[in-house]
Amino acid sequence: MTNEDLHELVAGYALDALDADDRRAFESHLGGCERCRAELAGLSEAVGTLAFAVEGHAPPAALRGRILAAAREEPPTVVALRPRRTRVYAGIALAAAACAALAIGLYAGLSGGGSSNKQAMSLSVANGVAQLTVTGLPAAPAGKAYEIWVIDGGTAHPAGLFAGGGETVVRLTRPVPVGSTVAVTLERAGGARAPTTPILLSTRLTA
Repeated sequence: MTNEDLHELVAGYALDALDADDRRAFESHLGGCERCRAELAGLSEAVGTLAFAVEGHAPPAALRGRILAAAREEPPTVVALRPRRTRVYAGIALAAAACAALAIGLYAGLSGGGSSNKQAMSLSVANGVAQLTVTGLPAAPAGKAYEIWVIDGGTAHPAGLFAGGGETVVRLTRPVPVGSTVAVTLERAGGARAPTTPILLSTRLTA
C-alpha cells in the first residue's frame, strides 16, 4: 500500500469503517504523517462541534434525502483504484449511509416520531457518587453502546457505558462537579475517548 493510499484512509478511519489490516496500517502511518494528523484533527474538531450542540434547530424535511444522496456519491477516481481499495471506499460509503440512517432514526425517536416512549434522564449525586437513570432510549445497535460523558470546562470525560432499552440505572465512573453537564451519545462498543456523535440527552448539575 502506497503513502497516497494511506492518505485516503483518513475519512474511513474517522468513520471506523476500515478493516483490521487497514486500521493497523493507517495507525502505523499516522505517527509519521503530519498531513494525516492534521486532516484527522480537523475531522475531530468538526465532529466535536456537532457533538456539543446539545440543542439545535429541527432538521429540514429534505435532510434524509440529502444525506443519503451524499453518502452514495463516489469520487470519479474510484474506478482507477485497485479492487481492494474500491471495496474499502464502497464500505466507507455504506458506513456513511448507515450512520446517516441511524442518526435520522434516533432523531425521530428522540423527537417522538413513530414511538410512544418518552426519552428522559435524571441525575442523582450522594456522597460524591453520581448515578444516572435513563428511560426511553432504544437498545443500542450491534457493535454500538451508549456512552456517558461528564462535560466540565468545555472538556468531555468518559463516565460509563450502557446498552439502552427500557429503564437503565448507571453508576458513573467519575465524579460530577457542580455546574458540569452529563450527556449521552451513541458510540462504538467499548466506548470512545471523545464524543463522535451528537448528544442525545443531557442534564446539568446545578447544586
